[in-house]
Amino acid sequence: MTKHIAVLKGGMSSEREVSLVSGAECAKALRAEGYNVTEIDVAPNLWEQLHAADPDVVFNALHGDWGEDGRVQGVLDLFGAPYTHSGVMASALAMDKHRSKAVLRDVGINVPKGTLVSRHSASQDHPMEPPYVLKPNGQGSSQGVYIIKDDAHNHSDEIAANADMGDMIIAEEYIAGRELTVTVIDGKALAVTEIIPTSGWYDYEAKYVEGGSRHVVPAQIPDEVTETCKTWALLAHEALGCKGLTRSDFIFNDINEDLTDVVNKIVMLELNTQPGMTPTSLAPEQAAYDGMTFGQLCRWIVEDASWPR
Repeated sequence: MTKHIAVLKGGMSSEREVSLVSGAECAKALRAEGYNVTEIDVAPNLWEQLHAADPDVVFNALHGDWGEDGRVQGVLDLFGAPYTHSGVMASALAMDKHRSKAVLRDVGINVPKGTLVSRHSASQDHPMEPPYVLKPNGQGSSQGVYIIKDDAHNHSDEIAANADMGDMIIAEEYIAGRELTVTVIDGKALAVTEIIPTSGWYDYEAKYVEGGSRHVVPAQIPDEVTETCKTWALLAHEALGCKGLTRSDFIFNDINEDLTDVVNKIVMLELNTQPGMTPTSLAPEQAAYDGMTFGQLCRWIVEDASWPR
């Protein structure tokens, strides 16, 4: 058995706090599974941190830019020890929402219509007819997301000032409906979970604040919707070149209750190469539904680690 695991957590992205929780929970579970674990709060000198720890396997529990966009994966490729989750190319591609949607569209997955625009121009004038969504092209956790519902464009000043969104952002059609998600692990799509926010939409607070949302697994949806989401999640995982564990998010638009041709009522929003990893996070929750404890899931991720990815 591999003895020494370095768990990367924290980091320098806007999702640092979420990653600290994921990393601590994974480290706790791995210790309970019998591993020797070193927790690394990732800093710009990650190379030195890795050499000081000298692990057998690197468990990547980072979230957000730098941690899941290919840059840390590049460091891990150079370091040379087996590491978890996706490699450089898949991580960079999945994190770039604009380019990843082009790949998903090419393999037959429905994605929202959208375009890449400058944040400055989007704050001055509508890039498309409302309602639409403005969001960063390379971040997760629903941070810096604005829903523009009408011509008022009430968020224009806030968007102009929000440099954390980046200079180029995504404008895409707003699609109302039920929030669904699917975890892929070991070549298998586990289940479909419906995420029901307690208020508003599935934003950062709904994801990470206690009581912010309710998860229904398996989702109470038509069988054809379940099978389509699972098929597309696995197809997206393969098309983007992902490894290990991923989670794909969908919208099922059943607002008008006309369930003919349900496939065209489903769109895929994005694929996450580094989903949240606490025992109550969506991916571990689906693994538990499939009969895998959180400790067993963390062990599988370690055993799946390889170099290069």
